[in-house]
Amino acid sequence: MATIAPEDLQALKDAVHRLLGDQSGEAQVRATMDTASGYDPALWKQLAEMGVVGLVVDEEFGGGGAGPVELEAVMEEAGAALLCSPLLASGVLAAELLTALGDRAAATRLLPGIAAGTSIATVALTGERGLWTADGVDLTAEVVGGGWAVNGAARYVIHGQNADVLLALARAPDGLAVFEVDPKASGVEIEALPAFDHTLRLAAVRFTGAAGRRLDAAGPVWPAVQQAIDLALVALAGEQAGGARRCLEFTVDYAKNRIQFGRAIGSFQAIKHMAADLLLESESAISAARNAAARLAEGAPDAPAAISLAAFACADAFSQTTATSIQMHGGIAFTWTHPAHLYLRRARADAQLFGTPAVHRERYVQQLGG
Repeated sequence: MATIAPEDLQALKDAVHRLLGDQSGEAQVRATMDTASGYDPALWKQLAEMGVVGLVVDEEFGGGGAGPVELEAVMEEAGAALLCSPLLASGVLAAELLTALGDRAAATRLLPGIAAGTSIATVALTGERGLWTADGVDLTAEVVGGGWAVNGAARYVIHGQNADVLLALARAPDGLAVFEVDPKASGVEIEALPAFDHTLRLAAVRFTGAAGRRLDAAGPVWPAVQQAIDLALVALAGEQAGGARRCLEFTVDYAKNRIQFGRAIGSFQAIKHMAADLLLESESAISAARNAAARLAEGAPDAPAAISLAAFACADAFSQTTATSIQMHGGIAFTWTHPAHLYLRRARADAQLFGTPAVHRERYVQQLGG
């Protein structure tokens, strides 16, 4: 994977910041989240042309060949803008799983479209329990008529209703395997799931004898899946850190300009204390997310612990920041029309993706012990 020079990384962040400032403001977010797909195809195309969608895809397959540090930096901007897109599903989770599996034919066939944004891929990993572990895989696969048939139900499939390619993790007779499934094929039923965060698209996918192409894994499948989840957790931590930072910014601006009893409310001691807490949570989240990205990029032995730490610390910080932001804004922020409400919903939803903060906190303790 290529390493982008610091000045080039900052230029990329600035470019994404400008694009999302123009195309993903509050009005655009509200309009996009009310559409059936939940993302703006025109903005998605622009992100792809900028290289964001294929950022972590190897250059050989039309991507940027970047790594966790660059991805985390971009995701901070995405989180700050509440970007509505399949980036996490397709450009991160699915793209990294294809890379980690080591199936060159599948990578050659699928990654160029993913990097170009012309094909949206997603991964069906977990079942009803939403464990995001090997024990949580509910799909099965069997040989039928010389091919593979996938059965069972997967839940919490990110942007499953928008996918052109489904990568389904299933239990085959010889162990876990990943199958490429056409979402429009016979035996595939996709149902949109309600989400607390209206900017997020989740789906339940039921497979009933659906034809699947088994991908060749260069090694054990679950470590490859875990590699993809780890990168997704780093991306999600960056999104949460960026969202927390943005909440801090607009809340402090409000405290400076909101006049009550003849004074800006930011001059009141209680508001100052809450603002200080916001700053602490925001900066801690940014530090945790960037540290996890750096440790993963370096292949450090403590990378799994750093990722688990970022997973629960950033989720908690984003949730706490949005809740405090609403409190500091007063009654106006409890209304659906205020942007703080959108960030609160994103924070609460993000905290459930790929495992709850409690799960990652427990893993962190176990990894420290190991």
